[in-house]
Amino acid sequence: MTSDLDVAQALIDALIEAVWLVDAQDQRLLAVNRAAEELLGQERASLVGRPVSELACTPEDLFFWEDVAAGRVDTLISETLLCRQDGTLVTVLRRVGWVSSLDGGVYLACFSNQSERRTVENELEKLVAELRATLESSADGILVTDLDGAIRSFNQRFAELWSLPAALLTERNDAGIHDWMTHEVLDAPDYVARLQTIAQNPLLEASDLLTLRQGRVLERVTLPQYARGRPIGRVYSFRDITQRLHDEQGLKLAARVFEASLDAIFVTDSEFRIVAVNPAGERMTGRASAELIGQRLDRLLRLWVDETLDPDIQAALDGGGHWQGELEQRHADGSSFPCLVSLMRVMDDEERPCHYVGFVKDLSETVAARQRIEQLAFNDALTGLPNRLRLNERLEFSIELARRENSRFAVLFIDIDRFKQINDSLGHVFGDRVLIEVAQRIQQCLRNVDTLVRLGGDEFVLLLHRVEAYESELVARRLLEIMAQPFELDDLKFSLSLSIGMALYPEDGETLDDLIKNADSAMYHVKEHGRGDCCFYQRQMNVDLLERVQLDHAMREALHQGYFRLAYQPQIDLQSGLVIGAEALLRWRDPNLGELSPGRFIPIAEETGFIIALGGWVLREAIQQGARWQAQGLGLALSVNVSAAQFHQANFIDFLAQCLEETGLPPGWLELELTESLLIHNVEETQRRLEELVALGVRLAIDDFGTGYSSLAYLKRFPIHKLKIDQSFVRDIPHDESDTAIATAIISLASVLKLRVIAEGVENETQRQFLLDAGCHEFQGYLCAPALEPAAFLARVAQIGRAEPVR
Repeated sequence: MTSDLDVAQALIDALIEAVWLVDAQDQRLLAVNRAAEELLGQERASLVGRPVSELACTPEDLFFWEDVAAGRVDTLISETLLCRQDGTLVTVLRRVGWVSSLDGGVYLACFSNQSERRTVENELEKLVAELRATLESSADGILVTDLDGAIRSFNQRFAELWSLPAALLTERNDAGIHDWMTHEVLDAPDYVARLQTIAQNPLLEASDLLTLRQGRVLERVTLPQYARGRPIGRVYSFRDITQRLHDEQGLKLAARVFEASLDAIFVTDSEFRIVAVNPAGERMTGRASAELIGQRLDRLLRLWVDETLDPDIQAALDGGGHWQGELEQRHADGSSFPCLVSLMRVMDDEERPCHYVGFVKDLSETVAARQRIEQLAFNDALTGLPNRLRLNERLEFSIELARRENSRFAVLFIDIDRFKQINDSLGHVFGDRVLIEVAQRIQQCLRNVDTLVRLGGDEFVLLLHRVEAYESELVARRLLEIMAQPFELDDLKFSLSLSIGMALYPEDGETLDDLIKNADSAMYHVKEHGRGDCCFYQRQMNVDLLERVQLDHAMREALHQGYFRLAYQPQIDLQSGLVIGAEALLRWRDPNLGELSPGRFIPIAEETGFIIALGGWVLREAIQQGARWQAQGLGLALSVNVSAAQFHQANFIDFLAQCLEETGLPPGWLELELTESLLIHNVEETQRRLEELVALGVRLAIDDFGTGYSSLAYLKRFPIHKLKIDQSFVRDIPHDESDTAIATAIISLASVLKLRVIAEGVENETQRQFLLDAGCHEFQGYLCAPALEPAAFLARVAQIGRAEPVR
């Protein structure tokens, strides 16, 4: 809008007539030209913005503007009086016309000082020379005729506008000039008809637009010429308005852009008071333009600091005339939202700031998207907690702060015990809800300065600022207590526990990676020692963890390189003292690590899942050895330990059947030793698998009976053939009353259930005799022989003798 007014101001300043631009809506002066200032004897600044009614001197003028406000009239041509600044009255010929535009339109009021015109007319009657001089000085083309159309005079500008040929300029040829004009007009018939109408009305004052063939557009103003109060002729004023029309079209286009812009546009004066606002600005602020106009832009945008324009904004405007940045936009409802603001300075002809234009774009969606991207990058999608990236930032900050302040802080590594069982049994959706509940409970125990992070799965990291070891343990104990409270989701009640490892800065690590790694090691130590507890990091933990990693890698290499082997311990019938079977036991001699006990590497294999591959190799190797012995005529029952992970493999039974079929070993000669803990999980599926094994012909024994979750229910339900008394109950019999009672009870229970019983770890004759007297069927242990290589095993069997196993 500012550029529109500037263009309009430049156009009307070029006119010799006094011109007002009047706002059609509130009838206030939008602009006046210099001629209007001179006519009224007032400065433009005192005129612009004033109601036009204040400048009316006659009742007729007031009635006219009242009719304009009521929409009953939009044009006027009449003489009237204007009051100058010094109080004198001047008679003017006033022409008022309505010019349409998209913002409601403006009225163009032109004033001609009639006093001067009358003086000129009198002088023209007396002084033809002065008339010629006046005509030639006019910026418009002037043609003067008598009432019959005969040409009395024209100026050079008229000849230029109509492109009169030289021949018509050097000789008098009125008819030739009229014919030329008729020929030059694009719509000749209408032109001729209009001239006839003017000729028939000597007193007619008219204004017309003429379009010439060359593309020029002329505004023709027709006025009667008087002498002694009587019309004696007519004066035609021709003004080239081609550029003005072009500018008006530009103004209309600018107005359309202003109105249709999706961004808010605010136009202010030099004091940042709003003079115009587009519809987008109204929508963005929640205020109508009438309410906004006159207000300082600072009421909408935070441009001021202590009642002064922000120095950075002022410097940018002074330097380049433009500033852009993000600010808060205030809405009528009191809310605010981020916006991108571009502020531009508009200079007047004297290179002074006269207006500012602000372009404001709502960044709410952009900022929200940016925040969402940041949230996705730095926060866990499920719980909303910070993620590992955010943890890295905050840990680095905590380390720097602790170094400067010589303070301490703690890192707690938290893992939910047996969470996999929830996911496996109730589904991941339910598990996600549990994770959210766990996160909420943990946050209840924290201060605002502490940071809880979800690393993924069921692992969380807690950063406690400015705490000592005692305070860290208090928080950990509080977490254990609140987590021990029952959970209830979908009417399902259950309990959870946490394993928490703690590392302190700086003694347990001075870097981000060390602190997290050591807290993780401490948590792992808790897992190994029963779960549901907390402990601080100790250096030995990392040593143990490194050893586990090395052993895991060495096991995999050993299986590939063939470093594993099987040894066989004889199983003896207590009645006859003869060998009736053998238990296959895994042995490992590593070139670098030497001989390693199964108690050292088997738990690691079970933890890493390598036990599946290793157990498969043991089973296949043992069956092949049993088949070879069968081929040699040595019928011995062969016992092989099977891990829980191996047993629950989907293809375990098929794999076993394939091994038996490939080797030819009769299934009845193979006995699988299963742990008690294996039998109590997923009972229905376990029973189905056991029945399939029995159907295959394989015999089943419970290993280390009495050390796990013993239950008479599964002994009755599952197709078990044998119980194996753990060596911990055999070692001190018959001297330890408790061990003696337990061993006796197991043997009696087996007798009632018609199960065979074998005792392991028998090392002396006293133990053997007690077991025999108690009714035990078999034993194995150092009393007979340790686990032997196949050749040594055969030699020992040859010494002792062999008997067919009892089925």
